[in-house]
Amino acid sequence: MNRLAFFFARLLRREGFFQAASQPEATLLARLKGKRVALVGNARALAEADHGAAIDGADVVVRLNGAPMPAARSHGTRTDWLAVAFIRLYDPLWQRLGRPRLLWISPKLHRLTWTVARQPDFYRYPVARYRQIKAELGPGPSTGLMVIDLLSRSDLAELRIYGFDFFASHTLSNDRPLDQIGHDGGGEAAWAARLFARDPRLIHVK
Repeated sequence: MNRLAFFFARLLRREGFFQAASQPEATLLARLKGKRVALVGNARALAEADHGAAIDGADVVVRLNGAPMPAARSHGTRTDWLAVAFIRLYDPLWQRLGRPRLLWISPKLHRLTWTVARQPDFYRYPVARYRQIKAELGPGPSTGLMVIDLLSRSDLAELRIYGFDFFASHTLSNDRPLDQIGHDGGGEAAWAARLFARDPRLIHVK
């Protein structure tokens, strides 16, 4: 992707430009075939657990947004994929996390940075899929819910989901009151529970 073209397209909110620049979803998800994947959410309650070793033992570790890791004991240390929507991701954080593969999950473009867009395997979660889930939930889905949806469509062997209590313990991602976060925790929990019931590869670790 050309840098000047990126800034011009972002300024004008050219959705088609970024969707066309995205690698096909099938190409992205083919990398997970047969893999054991750990998805690490940002629920504050995860800091009280001892899942770090199990997380780092997965074939692929996926984290969200700023990827807070208060302690290796609870959160592990590896980040192979980073799904970004809520924050503007710049090079210092990307470098500190070990240069993970970056996924742009948000339907909005104003937070998309050159750090994310310049990746040779740039991926953008489809806006149409975001709108479909939003129509089911009412409020816009969280980054975590969209990533669960995305990963579940791969041929992975197992997806263990850590740090997801759907805002019951709040989130390490920000300090705003829950009524200002803009997501329906109860609705997301029910949506995810239906998916977990259909797909035994998805294991919600509580």
